[in-house]
Amino acid sequence: MAASVLMPKAGISVESCIIGEWYKKIGDHVNIGDKLFDYETDKATFECESTAEGALLGIFFESGDEVPCLVAVCAIGQEGEDFSALRPDAAAPTEVKEQVIEQIIKHEDTKVDIATTEPTGAVSPRAKNAAQSLRVDLNSVSPSGPNGRIIERDVLAAQGTDTSIGGRNADGYISRGGTLSPVMHDAAMSAIAEYTDEKMSPVRKAISKSMSKSLAEIAQLTHQHSCDATAILNLRQRVKQSGADAGLDGISVNDMIMFALIKTLLAHPEMNAHLIDGNVLRKFSGVHLGMAVDTPRGLLVPTIFNADKMCLLQLSAASKEVASQAKSGNISPDLLSGASFTVSNLGALGVEMFTPVINPPQVAILGICGISTKVRGAGSNIEAYQSMGLSLTYDHRAVDGAPASRFASDLAKNIENFDLLLLTQGI
Repeated sequence: MAASVLMPKAGISVESCIIGEWYKKIGDHVNIGDKLFDYETDKATFECESTAEGALLGIFFESGDEVPCLVAVCAIGQEGEDFSALRPDAAAPTEVKEQVIEQIIKHEDTKVDIATTEPTGAVSPRAKNAAQSLRVDLNSVSPSGPNGRIIERDVLAAQGTDTSIGGRNADGYISRGGTLSPVMHDAAMSAIAEYTDEKMSPVRKAISKSMSKSLAEIAQLTHQHSCDATAILNLRQRVKQSGADAGLDGISVNDMIMFALIKTLLAHPEMNAHLIDGNVLRKFSGVHLGMAVDTPRGLLVPTIFNADKMCLLQLSAASKEVASQAKSGNISPDLLSGASFTVSNLGALGVEMFTPVINPPQVAILGICGISTKVRGAGSNIEAYQSMGLSLTYDHRAVDGAPASRFASDLAKNIENFDLLLLTQGI
């Protein structure tokens, strides 16, 4: 009996996934555990293995299709076996046909607007509007835009409209004398051709949605602070030189800053919190630290859960593990949520200060900036030191400026006295 393979549910919060590449084609023999296709959420990529054995009878969704979790993606069974009942849209063709017939009968005296016919190629928005207004069938228009794209001039040409009238011509360029000169026309066409359209990836769409929502709904304010990084730089140098035998040489400056941040958050619970529905402040007793990671697919923020229970060495190992999973693209979606506070480090890229965007429902995010040489003192007591920038963005609905500044000040002190922090908190 034919069986269906369902779209896996990759994480508790995932509702749908996008199919990537199929590794089997219709007619191929499939064993249980064979890789059928890969699929991606808005944050990671996974592989779907077959849950049945037999011939691949039918594929219900193609590459690029977004499929709800636990919906049948394909059918596997004996060759020639009927699998129509397994199709997730088995009744859809009949329903659609009946709806079309009903609409034709209901509006039999209404002329079909051929301008709404979907073209086979790319069409600019201006061209679509022109085709709608002039009732031009876009499939009959010869494209002259980049990569076979139909532009407004093509629609006007197909309809017989003069494209060289004064004002704004079909390409959107100003033509003051009525007709563009050959030189100006060539320059305009060259300018039009010098771009490419690239569809946003699922990760980019998720980032766009999250950032827009954050900036639109949260009263965000950023304070810029700095601290003396001499202590952690000296400790990092010592660890690098002689910490290999103890397995400490992998500890980075970023690990030390995160360790200091976690200990500081425990003393400032109002910063280690979520704002729920705009009126409930949920303060966490432990720290679940979100760590922004730059990956080939875009920005991901994996969570180090219960980071406050880890020593420095454990924290270092955990941060490298989640960063590696995020960069490889196979991190569990469950590790990409649940953080109580987030840290973003752009120091290695030379950023002196920035305004990190809060990841809701969190109430704050810390940006770690680059290290630069500054001077302090007066007269003959002037000395140079290594200064590190700290950018703290907080939700002013939940936290006022004074407590946010006290938190940043305490964090700076813990970074500046990192040796003492280790003695009291343990390595």
